[in-house]
Amino acid sequence: MTVQRSQLPKGFTVRLNRRVKIAGRGRELVGGSPTRVLYITERASGMILDRTAVVSDTPTGLLVDRLLESGMADPVLESLPDLDPASVTVVVPAFGRPLALARLLTSIGKQHRVIVVDDCSPDPAAIRAVVEKHDAHLVRLPSNSGPAQARNEGLKHVTTPYVAFADSDIVLHPDTISLLLKHFHDQSVALAGPRVLGWDDGNGMNWIERYEEARSSLDLGIFPATVRPRSPVSWLPGAFLLARANALGEGFTSGSRVGEDVDLVWRLVEQGWRVRFEPEAKVWHEHRQTIREWLSRKAFYGTSAHALSLRHPEAIAPAVFAPWSVAVVAALLCQRTWSIPAAGAISAFAAWQISKKLGRSTHPVRIAVSLTARGALAAQTQTIALFVRHWWPLAIAGSIFSRRLRRALVVACIVDAVWEYRRTRPQLDLLRFALARRLDDLAYGTGVWSSALRGRSLRCLLPDVRKNPN
Repeated sequence: MTVQRSQLPKGFTVRLNRRVKIAGRGRELVGGSPTRVLYITERASGMILDRTAVVSDTPTGLLVDRLLESGMADPVLESLPDLDPASVTVVVPAFGRPLALARLLTSIGKQHRVIVVDDCSPDPAAIRAVVEKHDAHLVRLPSNSGPAQARNEGLKHVTTPYVAFADSDIVLHPDTISLLLKHFHDQSVALAGPRVLGWDDGNGMNWIERYEEARSSLDLGIFPATVRPRSPVSWLPGAFLLARANALGEGFTSGSRVGEDVDLVWRLVEQGWRVRFEPEAKVWHEHRQTIREWLSRKAFYGTSAHALSLRHPEAIAPAVFAPWSVAVVAALLCQRTWSIPAAGAISAFAAWQISKKLGRSTHPVRIAVSLTARGALAAQTQTIALFVRHWWPLAIAGSIFSRRLRRALVVACIVDAVWEYRRTRPQLDLLRFALARRLDDLAYGTGVWSSALRGRSLRCLLPDVRKNPN
């Protein structure tokens, strides 16, 4: 479906996000996703008051639309009226687990039509009993096809403008759907997702669950965001998604059992739709409780890499570098007396080059230095992630023969664990958090390598080095 750009409704309010810096007397906005310098007129600058802009006419509507598209601003949900909850149908793919299904349906309540797609459960009578008790509609598949196909079968029975896909092992907050619905006042939004937290059944959490509560693969953080490849939030988990039904076409990729949520997000973005992450809306997910189940699930997530590289070769790269940032990383990895001065000289040259492209800026050097610093930091964090996650088999093998590589790997493991521990503040001691962090990365990386070797292609493991990565 072709995306129809239309005027945002009056009163639609956005706020510049935390990554945006205002310069040039309010006429230069630095930030966004990808990072850029956005030049606006003096009149447009006056439309932004206290980092907030409100749609009141055509010019303000165009400005707000531009801020949303650049990833510089996020909607202020309290400025938007509620939409009709009856406009949403909830589709639930189910395979066994009738108690979890009952818990989910109870949390959904009676405001929405619910379609449960039984993906050929081993005990269909138990699923049917739960569905009938909650007055939901049941669709039973003749064979097990996986969650993507089950969602698509449910989508065929949807007649409302919006459809929510909810996995059976989650619980919804009462306001989840109503909050996400507000994003659809923007006619360019096709998909929105909530923050996914860990479910506590009241019996307490073991150390794995406490790690997942702080650093789950499904928890995308506390800040709202535009979702697109190569941005701070690049995908949405399929545990819960709310979509504009007519934007989905035939839905998820049939036959896909992993990564179908990433694929859907990236396809919609490629078609010109907006996708939103909204942490104010929340659902709770039942995390794995044993080491074996947990590591198996992490490795399973990693196995989506090769299939995604075939469908989205431009989006799958595990890291994106500018040539100058590669040179900075290489200099530091050499660990010589000249490494830091060389990295500084390369960064200074890059800043000078960037400043020449910012002729319209009031302070081009200052902005260029800021952008270069961001790029250098991003290069370092991405390199650490490659060492401990995607490239760990190569890093370990190489460290056997190279003392410098061994030192770099140890430093990467420590810095990554300490940084994430301070950032997430888990209810877990640093030692067990660091252990869980390394096991998490090892399992996911194993899945990535497994998919790459089976597919006979290393594309999903290769970084993207481009002149203008942003």
